[in-house]
Amino acid sequence: MNRRQMLNTLAAACLLAVSAVNHAQAQTVTVGVTVSSTGPAASLGIAEKNTIELLPKTLGGLPVNYVILDDASDPTAAGKNARRFADADKVDAIIGSTTVPGSLAVAEVANEAQIPQIALAPFPPKQPQWIFPLPHSIAVMSSALFEEMKKRHTTTLGFIGFSDAYGEAWLKDVEKRAEQNGIKLVGVERYARSDQSVTAQALKLTSAKPDAIFIAASGTPAALPMRALRERGFKGQFYQTHGAANNDFLRVAGNSDEGVILPTGLVLVAEQLPDSNPSKKVGLAYLQTYEAKHGAGSRSPFGAYAQDAYLLLDKAVATVGKKATPGTPEYRAALRDAIEKTSNLPLTHGQNTMSATDHSGLGEAARVLITIEKDAWKLLK
Repeated sequence: MNRRQMLNTLAAACLLAVSAVNHAQAQTVTVGVTVSSTGPAASLGIAEKNTIELLPKTLGGLPVNYVILDDASDPTAAGKNARRFADADKVDAIIGSTTVPGSLAVAEVANEAQIPQIALAPFPPKQPQWIFPLPHSIAVMSSALFEEMKKRHTTTLGFIGFSDAYGEAWLKDVEKRAEQNGIKLVGVERYARSDQSVTAQALKLTSAKPDAIFIAASGTPAALPMRALRERGFKGQFYQTHGAANNDFLRVAGNSDEGVILPTGLVLVAEQLPDSNPSKKVGLAYLQTYEAKHGAGSRSPFGAYAQDAYLLLDKAVATVGKKATPGTPEYRAALRDAIEKTSNLPLTHGQNTMSATDHSGLGEAARVLITIEKDAWKLLK
C-alpha cells in the first residue's frame, strides 16, 4: 500500500468513526431530572435521585443520558432547571420535580417548550397536554381516607396542612368530602414546610376537640403537627396523605405516629400483597435493587415514583422506535403520545393506564390504606 492509499484508508476510517459517533449521539435519548435532594423535601428527593442513579444505561433499547439537577425544594430553582433542560440540554423528556410547587414551575416550561413532563408530585395541571403527574391523584387517595372515616363514625375533623399548593389542594378536597360525608370541619390551620414549631396551631386544634385530625403535608415536616398535638394531649385519630409515607417520617415522628392512617401505592408494602397482584413482582424487584445499594429498610415510595417514571419512559421510547429522531420536536410529540397510550403497565405503585383525560393512570386498585404498628408499615385490614 503506497502513501496515498494509506492516507485515503485512514481518511475513510475517520469518516466512518465520525459517522458512527454522530449516529450514536442522534439515537441517544436525553432526560432532564430535577429533584429536591436538599431543602425541606430532601427526605423525598434523595430517594428519587438515588433511584435515577441506579437505572439502566438504556431506555427502550436506546442509549440514555440523564441530566440530574437539585432544585433545593425551591420552585424558582425547579423552573430554572427546566429552562436549562429545554434551552441548553435539548431534552426529550423531563422527570420532576419532587414537590407540587416545584412541579408546577416545571410544568410551565414543559408546556411552553412542548416537552413531556413526568411529575413526581400529584397536582391537576391547568394545561395537561404535556404533563403527566405520576403519583396517585388527591381524589383517588382522599376517597379512601373518607371511606375509613365513615367506618369509624367520625363526626368532627380538624385540618392542618402546608401553606402552599399541596396543602391548599388537599384542603379544597377535604372541605368538599367532609360536607358530602356529614363531617364537620372544626378547625383549619396552616404551616410552612420549613417551620420548626406549630405550637399555636396545635393549641387551636386541640381546643376544638375534633374526633380526628387530617394532616396535609409531606416528608419529615409532616411529623411536626403530630408531635405537637400529642404533646398537648390530643388522643384522637390522625390521618396523613401519601406524602408522609417514607421511613424518615417514621424516624422523626417517634411514638406520635402509632396508629396513624394514610394511603399509599403498593410498593411500600409489596411483601404483604397477594402473589396475583401484577405489581408485586415489579415492586419487589425494585426494592431488592434499591435496598442492596442503600441498606435494608431504606425503601421509599418516592424513590419508587422515579422508578415508575423510568418504566413509563422505557415503554414509550420502545413504542416510538424509529418513527422519529431523539432531540427533535417530532420525537417529543411522539413520546408524549406514547405515554398517553400507556395501558395496563405494571409499575411499582400499581397498574397504570393513561388516557387523554387521565394523565396519572393510577386508580383505586393501585392504592391501599396503611397504618403504623411498632414503628413499621402495616396494611390496614
